[in-house]
Amino acid sequence: MNDILVLAEHARGVVSDVTRQAVTAGRELKQNDQRLVVVVIAASPDTLTDAVALEGVDEVLAVQAGSAEFNADEVAAALRYVIDERRPAAVLAGHTANAMSVAPRLALTAGLGLASDVVACEFDGDQLVARRPFYGGKVEAELEFPAGSAFLLLRPTVWQPSGPADTPPPVARVSAPGIASRIENVELVNPPAGDFDITKAEIVLAIGRGVGEHENVARFEALADKMGVTLAASRPLIDAGWMPKFRQVGQSGVSVKPRLYLAFGISGAVQHIAGIKGSEKIVAVNKDPQAPIFEVADLGSVADIFEVAEELEALW
Repeated sequence: MNDILVLAEHARGVVSDVTRQAVTAGRELKQNDQRLVVVVIAASPDTLTDAVALEGVDEVLAVQAGSAEFNADEVAAALRYVIDERRPAAVLAGHTANAMSVAPRLALTAGLGLASDVVACEFDGDQLVARRPFYGGKVEAELEFPAGSAFLLLRPTVWQPSGPADTPPPVARVSAPGIASRIENVELVNPPAGDFDITKAEIVLAIGRGVGEHENVARFEALADKMGVTLAASRPLIDAGWMPKFRQVGQSGVSVKPRLYLAFGISGAVQHIAGIKGSEKIVAVNKDPQAPIFEVADLGSVADIFEVAEELEALW
């Protein structure tokens, strides 16, 4: 079978963490004599090749483009050229807004299979199998792609980022045909400070249905603020409108990998567990001794979350 390609995503001259995660996924996916190749498409690709010299990468392709920042027209054209030349077994990228602007058009024009929000993938013989959630995380489906290329967009934070390779892989410079892009990058705007990325939090305090009433959310917001940790929530609180969507942890929210995950009043549905399994340590507090969260917790307490909160408030 042929190469596995990883599309490097970058902004302001920095390769994104989701690219390092995609390299890990590619390293786990490849089999037999397959090679893992990272494709860097940029105005100055040579300045980014060191950042993608990661563990398991067999080759880096540096492709010249006209725009300094991500340009969907240029990336799609350049990547299509590489796909036609290499005929890869799979193309991997993060499930991001940028990659979503490229993947569907390539799936159509290059005859690729396409799966978004992928949480697992593997080869079964020559067949590529990708798993992704549907219906707000209530159902998981396996998508099977016969021999040939498929473009998989990987859910961020499911895979650990790859570290630097001991020996840098070779870099090949590729001259793809230029195009007249219809897109102009005017400005890169960071999200408002409140809409932070909870996937980068070192310690997460997550609350669930056990908080009981909407009014009780404020107490845990204040506690998280006192402790200097990040507040998150399980899906029921998001569906009720008690917490904003960007704080949702779980299969239909985001996956987190903090050093410490504190689960208060969260029963531990399989969709939520899927979003926290990368946590280094999980501490759970729940009144129900049969709560599934205790099956994955490193430390569990069968207790009232408000009594535990009171003790924590006294410490800060």
